[in-house]
Amino acid sequence: MANSEHLNMFVLPVKSREAERHGRVDLFLPDGAGPRPAVVFVHGGPVPEAARPTPRDWPVFQAYGSLAASRGLVGVTLDHRLHTPVAYAQAADDVTAAVELARADPRVDRDRVALWFFSGGGLLAADWLRRPAPWLRCLAATYPLLSMFPGWPPDPRFAPVDAVASAGTLPVVLTRAGLERPEVAAGVSAFVDAARAASVRLEVIDVPNGRHGFDYLDDTDESREAIEAAFTAVSRTLTSP
Repeated sequence: MANSEHLNMFVLPVKSREAERHGRVDLFLPDGAGPRPAVVFVHGGPVPEAARPTPRDWPVFQAYGSLAASRGLVGVTLDHRLHTPVAYAQAADDVTAAVELARADPRVDRDRVALWFFSGGGLLAADWLRRPAPWLRCLAATYPLLSMFPGWPPDPRFAPVDAVASAGTLPVVLTRAGLERPEVAAGVSAFVDAARAASVRLEVIDVPNGRHGFDYLDDTDESREAIEAAFTAVSRTLTSP
């Protein structure tokens, strides 16, 4: 990757936990007996195949996994293979495999899972919005890409703006950056409009002075408050009856 800003430290202080590695998937386990609800964190991209460290070893995703475990949840991170704009189908398969691995683990409550998408991984949310599984308690997205960039090959499968109308009662937690890139902000705006038109259970958390990647770029109280608010919203869906 051209720069190393993605290797900045997470702006919210979190005590790092050792992950349990299973192939492409890492599990961050809470203290105490299970089974516990799980949050699957889906990184963005495309990320070049040769890039090292891989996303699950970036400080931001190790922190998200550790934060989930510190809150009594199983944090799940993965390296999906979104290496080019034409690899979304491969990445979608990797996400599905990670979810299946987590739900099969006896330490995970298989009926209480949240999916949390970031940046270019946001397009992968479409499958889960279009056909929400009964065990999917929440879908979260932070500074997500929700429509294809100009010049990328169009694929109607990966179109969250169109898919969100089918979300039904699935809670959706969207964190949007006020200083978002215009081409990303346009898709986020269209998604919000589509979700509200369909009366989706959408909660929007705004970071007015936040950039794309505010959780590792903008070391501010505003960033930390947004992360906490998103975690609170997601946790609420996983622990409610």
